[in-house]
Amino acid sequence: MTAMRFRGPVLPDGEPRDLYVVDGPEGGTGGGPRGGSRGGIVTYERQPGAELVAEGWIVPGLVDAHCHVGLDEHGGVSDTEAEQQAVADRDAGALLLRDCGSPVDTSWVHDRDDLPRLVRAGRHLARPKRYIRNYAHEIEPEELAGYVAQEARRGDGWVKLVGDWIDRETGDLAPLWPRDALDEAMRVAHAHGARVTAHVFGEAALPDLIGSGIDCIEHGTGLSEDLVEEMVAGGVALVPTAMQLDNFPKYAEQAGAKFPRYGEHMLDLHLRRRQTIMAAHEAGVPIYAGTDAGGVLPHGQIAGEVRELAAFGLTPFEALGAASWRARTWLGLDDNLAEGTPADLVVYDADPLGDLSVLADPALVVLRGRIVGSMRDA
Repeated sequence: MTAMRFRGPVLPDGEPRDLYVVDGPEGGTGGGPRGGSRGGIVTYERQPGAELVAEGWIVPGLVDAHCHVGLDEHGGVSDTEAEQQAVADRDAGALLLRDCGSPVDTSWVHDRDDLPRLVRAGRHLARPKRYIRNYAHEIEPEELAGYVAQEARRGDGWVKLVGDWIDRETGDLAPLWPRDALDEAMRVAHAHGARVTAHVFGEAALPDLIGSGIDCIEHGTGLSEDLVEEMVAGGVALVPTAMQLDNFPKYAEQAGAKFPRYGEHMLDLHLRRRQTIMAAHEAGVPIYAGTDAGGVLPHGQIAGEVRELAAFGLTPFEALGAASWRARTWLGLDDNLAEGTPADLVVYDADPLGDLSVLADPALVVLRGRIVGSMRDA
């Protein structure tokens, strides 16, 4: 291909540069979740004859660190719908997705050069009748380690547990797994080279999950000061899905008179959500941006998640880094537009660090060195 030139401040350092995109050493396109060197790559060496494609603020491809490609509120969807979900994320600038559980096999996405890089966690693992119908493998604790091994082999380095859900006998959130089952599950996952994350809304499930060596917590609204300290010590990440937390009052309302304890609990978690997440952030827990799209929320909303994290109290630099350069490193693409790395980038007309609303209107989206569009094409 003819070399392309982009000019402007390149984040995260913000240094104005001429960035060129050229063919990679293997030529052609392609690349799975880790990307490799196929497709267009970045160089800062002057390329005579390169066409100036765009000027603006250049950001490493955005990351949705918690979404569900191939899933809607009722369960698995068709490949056509899954493609539409991935395209919505791509056009919003999210070029790397961590799929946090899907009942369908979306590994075919890896073969599509026009779709975001995808890191899959396989299918959710839950107890029978203790999660959303049609989402999870519903198993007993003695089966957990075996299913963790299975999903570790099927996924791209992650396994997703359901850590807590409503227990109809107690009428409130309660843990799904005993500590011994979790200890064995973490051991098996790590032996298979996979990391483990868990959905957790409340407090009770967190001590055993963190104590057993989990790698990440999703939502995390039940965190306490002592557990935050354990997370920092263990390098456990947090993906709070800040926009999703605003659904807690709706969940409480749906519980109604049937589960009043659960409803009150969800309202309390919602009330103190910002304080909880910011306490984790201030203590040093690494936080990443995830929209939780694909269940009840639409895809393509990463800009809103970044703004919500900033509304919680993260600086614009921290909030955008949680959805770009830091998240890419965390998920194994430690590239971030360095010399010779894959050309996944988003160009904006204005400085997103000066106004995060800019993120909702990318001027240009480049994936694997190819222009794939922008929100303005819609």
